[in-house]
Amino acid sequence: MMYHQMPIPPRSEHLWRYTPWSRIQPTKNGEVPDVEGLTFSTPSQVTLLVNPLEQIEHTDIARAFLLACNGENVSVAIEETAEPIHIHAVSNAETTVGTLHIEFKGSATVFVHLSGEGSWCGLHLTANVNPNAHVGFGFINDLGSSCNLLRCEDWHIARDASVEHATLSIGGQRCKSDVRSYLNQSGASVRTSVTVSADEKRHEDQHVEIHHLHSHTDSDLVMNSACDGRSHFIGTGLLTIARNANHSHAGQVFRNLLLSDKARAEAIPELEVLADDVSAAHGAASAPVDESQMHYLMSRGLNHEESQSLIVSGFLLSAFSNLNNQRLAEEMQHQLNIHLEDELSG
Repeated sequence: MMYHQMPIPPRSEHLWRYTPWSRIQPTKNGEVPDVEGLTFSTPSQVTLLVNPLEQIEHTDIARAFLLACNGENVSVAIEETAEPIHIHAVSNAETTVGTLHIEFKGSATVFVHLSGEGSWCGLHLTANVNPNAHVGFGFINDLGSSCNLLRCEDWHIARDASVEHATLSIGGQRCKSDVRSYLNQSGASVRTSVTVSADEKRHEDQHVEIHHLHSHTDSDLVMNSACDGRSHFIGTGLLTIARNANHSHAGQVFRNLLLSDKARAEAIPELEVLADDVSAAHGAASAPVDESQMHYLMSRGLNHEESQSLIVSGFLLSAFSNLNNQRLAEEMQHQLNIHLEDELSG
């Protein structure tokens, strides 16, 4: 179905309960804005191909909208490589939209850095991970503080392939992310880490879906947020295990750290298990900073701000502890540390 044919999704759908479509779209319902393309750049050894948009039908309104906007559409094929690849996407116009497709033909570590001072940014990323490829992927949202972001991702993971997927969201004013992974064949696995640092009036909505469509597949999701000021974070996770996907293992954990009385956080895990011989679990927790930890640090010479910053840093960094790809984990930790140091000094 094309965007103009789609009804506005009701807030009874948990995907749109806390960030209704009317609040994230840049125009009135049913209207498609004039957009400029996201500016993509890659290192010299990687070639970006500019492609015409393929007019496919979507069942999801966000993906259909991004397609209808007809923004920049690029693709890249990643061969086996030991050196990390950094792709930069910049949004500096009023409304920018881009589609990026990555074909992983071998094992690699790739980072997508999103930045810019535009007002509204839309990004749709799709990825095919070929058999036996082992991928580390990091997404860093470092948009300006007044930008709204709509981000969709679709990952298709083949036989005996693995993906370690890390997100660091520190930018934007109102952000809606919808990341979906499909474990299509036996031996496929995905390990997902999401870290969000929210302050002031920032609104962040992270939705992650992982679909076990075949037997002997594995997934793990960890989502940590630290919320200050009047910020609001929503983390939703939909984990499905198909009827024939026996011997699959899956888990998801949500943790929220509330740094002010007016900050809010929602954690909504959801399981749909149709197979019998599986292992699936979930957990969620939200809490303020532990006063005993604050007392311990302040008793050793740190002031209140330094003590809280140290606790927040350790808490957010722990979301990346489930990553086995050392280069991926180190870069995500490095980017987070830069952000936290800037916040402390600013």
